[in-house]
Amino acid sequence: MTTAHGVVDTPAFMPVGTQATVKSLTPEQIRACGAQIILGNTYHLYLRPGHETIKKMGGLHTFMNWPGPILTDSGGFQVYSLGKLRKITDDGVIFQSHIDGSKHLLTPKKALEIQEALGSDIMMCLDECTPYPATYAETQKSLALTTQWAKLCKEAKTDSHQALFGIVQGGTYLDLRRRAVEEILPLNFDGYALGGVSVGEPKEIMYAIAETATPLLPEDKPRYLMGVGTPDDIVYGVSCGIDMFDCVMPTRSARHGLLFTNSEKIVIKNARFREDDAPIDETCDCYTCRNFSRAYLRHLYIAGEILAMVLNTIHNVHYYMRLLEQIRAALEKDSFTQFQNTFMKKEGGV
Repeated sequence: MTTAHGVVDTPAFMPVGTQATVKSLTPEQIRACGAQIILGNTYHLYLRPGHETIKKMGGLHTFMNWPGPILTDSGGFQVYSLGKLRKITDDGVIFQSHIDGSKHLLTPKKALEIQEALGSDIMMCLDECTPYPATYAETQKSLALTTQWAKLCKEAKTDSHQALFGIVQGGTYLDLRRRAVEEILPLNFDGYALGGVSVGEPKEIMYAIAETATPLLPEDKPRYLMGVGTPDDIVYGVSCGIDMFDCVMPTRSARHGLLFTNSEKIVIKNARFREDDAPIDETCDCYTCRNFSRAYLRHLYIAGEILAMVLNTIHNVHYYMRLLEQIRAALEKDSFTQFQNTFMKKEGGV
C-alpha cells in the first residue's frame, strides 16, 4: 500500500496513537518494533490541541516527529462512545467535549476538514457506529445515515495526496452489510473499512460479518477491519481477506501487565516470576527480551515504575509486528492455511 509518506506492507497492524503518541513509546521505539503505519484520533486531536494548531506546526507528522504513514479515524467511534453526551442529526453529531463540556457539531465536511488539516495519509469518512444490540429498523436508519455521510465526505475531499476510505456499517445483520457494500462501492473510495465491530457483539458474529462483507469489497484496494483486535482475531481476519487492523490491545494490555508470547499470555505481576531470570519470551528479539528478565519486569510493575509500561509496551508491539511479518511470509509462500491452523492450535493461544 503506497502512501505519501511511504509504502506499507500488508496485512498490516497499526498501533494506536490516540493523542499524537503511542502511549509510553517514542517514535524511534515504535519504528524499532517494526511498525510501518500508526493511527491518530480525529476527535481527541480536534479537541486538544486543535487541528488548526497542528496544521500551524507543520501537520501531524512533523508535530509528533513520525515520518511514516498515518491513518486518522473520523471521530465517529469516539462520539458514539459518549452516549448521552451526543445527539445524532441528519447533518452530523452534536456532542459535548469530555474535557470541558463544550458543545461541538461534527459534520462529514468538518471531519474531512480536520483530517486534511492534520495531514494524515489516510482519512476515514464520518459514519454512525451502530450500537450492539440494535433492532433491524434502527440499524437500517443508521446505515442510511452512514451512506449519506459517505457521499458528503467524498464531495468535501480536497487534498489529492490524502486517501479517503469508506466505511461499511450494517450492524449484525448480514443482509444490511451486503446492502452497505452495494451502496458504498459506486462512490469509488481509495479503500474500505468494516466498522461497527468489536462493540460488544459475540466474536462469532464479528467473524460472520468479516466472512460476509470482505469478499464483496475490491481486492485491489485495502480492506480494513476497524478496532480489531486480539492475535487470533487478526489471523482469522487475514483468512477472510482483511489487509489492515488497529487496536489498543497491545499497548493497553502492556500497561496492565499482560504480555503476549509465542507460547502463553503472561501476567507479569504473578508471584511465580519473582525470581525468574528468563526473558518474557525466549523466541523474541525485542529490546525488552534481549536485555531484561521477567523478575526485573515484575519488580518494575509492582513498584509502579514508568519503565514497566515502556518495556512492556515495546515487547507487546514488537510481538504484534512479528505476528504480521509471519503472516505476510506465510502468504508469500502460499502456506497461510497451515500457519493459521498451527497458530490456532498453540497451547495458550489467544
